[in-house]
Parts: sequence; C-alpha cells; structure tokens
Amino acid sequence: MEDYKHNMGLRIKIQRKKLNLTQEVLAEQLDVSVKHFSEVERGLSGLSIENLIKLSNILGVSIDYIVKGEEDKDKWECTLSTLQQVPKGKEELIKELINLGIKLSN
Repeated sequence: MEDYKHNMGLRIKIQRKKLNLTQEVLAEQLDVSVKHFSEVERGLSGLSIENLIKLSNILGVSIDYIVKGEEDKDKWECTLSTLQQVPKGKEELIKELINLGIKLSN
C-alpha cells in the first residue's frame, strides 16, 4: 500500500516552499504546533478535515491534490488557459495577485 501520509506531506512541503511560506506561518494559521505541522510534512501525522480544508485554501490547491496528488482536471485546464492569456511581462503581477488572494482567503 502506498504511504499516503508520506506522499501527502511531501506535496504539502513542496507547495509551501513554492509559496515561500514557513512551517511556523502555516502552523499558526492552522492553530497547530510547529512540531505537529513538521510531523505532517514528514508523514508521521495527519490533519483534521477542518485543517485540511484550511490548508488547501492557504496553499491554493485542491484537497484531492493534497491527499491523492490529483487535481480536478477541468479546474486546472481552465486556470491554465486563463494564465496562458496573460500578456508577456505581466507574470510578476499575476504572482502578486495570487499571493494577495491567498492572504485574503485566510
């Protein structure tokens, strides 16, 4: 059987690092200890459903992606299509808007 906690933790860690977030920041936003969050990323512990929902919103990925490594293809294709229409030179603006959206959703 696939070690789902380990793989889930890796996906969380990769996404956290992509967004330049620390374990401390996410632990605080989820109201868990840094030790517990570290254990989640190492696949030693899990998250409550409530915190899984919060985390997916913070990281900007689906719960399916966190748990199973799969994204909703229709949603992903729509997002990708929209991002491909961004004019050249405006990529940094998009990154800033995404980060702002993540902050506002918390």
